[in-house]
Amino acid sequence: MSKLKNIRESQNLTQEELSVKSGVSVRTIQRIEAGQEPKGYTLRVLAQTLEISEKELQNTSSETEVEQSIVHQPNNEKTEELDFSKVKFINLSSLPFVFLPLINIVVPVILMYVLKMKHPIIKQIISVQILWTIIAPIVFMIGIFLKLGRQFTLALIVVIILSNIFIIIRNAMEIDRNKKLRYRLNFSFL
Repeated sequence: MSKLKNIRESQNLTQEELSVKSGVSVRTIQRIEAGQEPKGYTLRVLAQTLEISEKELQNTSSETEVEQSIVHQPNNEKTEELDFSKVKFINLSSLPFVFLPLINIVVPVILMYVLKMKHPIIKQIISVQILWTIIAPIVFMIGIFLKLGRQFTLALIVVIILSNIFIIIRNAMEIDRNKKLRYRLNFSFL
């Protein structure tokens, strides 16, 4: 389903009603809902009529529940924006505990409930940590079974820990720049 159709239906508007309110022809609205990219004047007018930003109507970025930073509510109610400084804080809360698997999951979960932020992007942050916590011991055990020596095992531990640090920091940078996660899953453990 197209972004325009989702937004139009969430505001309980028909294509004809949107056409009358915006001055954009019904045929143009049908084309946009069929996948054509709105541009210029049409994009501006539809965004103003629906009281949303122009970016929300553009199909250039893939729409996933993680990337949606604004929650639409029907009947033109006030929209609530996600506080990305708190999202970044929850993401970085795993950093001090990369040496202690499970705690690197528990701390963000506690913060999610304390800060009352059960947004899909927060669940993705925690899901990435859960997946890392599952994969890290498996990789470590495979390294031990290969019997390549103590130096290899020590190097493997360092690489495993550094990989999690990299994921956390890279996601924090992406939250700052683009208000989304760099490393995310197509599913959620929560």
